[in-house]
Amino acid sequence: MRQSRLMSLTEAAANIMVGYAVGILTQALVFPILGIETSLRQNQSWPRFTAVSFVSSYALRGICEHV
Repeated sequence: MRQSRLMSLTEAAANIMVGYAVGILTQALVFPILGIETSLRQNQSWPRFTAVSFVSSYALRGICEHV
């Protein structure tokens, strides 16, 4: 059964949101243990990485659908 483009977009978006939440939680828990002090405000590159991750996730889903 093929997945619609809308469902592929939804899956890619959900994947990014869950991955982002896991990343933030990991940063909050692990960075203090390692002695790294940072805040979300300091990390200004996250929108670019999120966009790249979304596009690659959607593209990979499309490639897998056609194989």
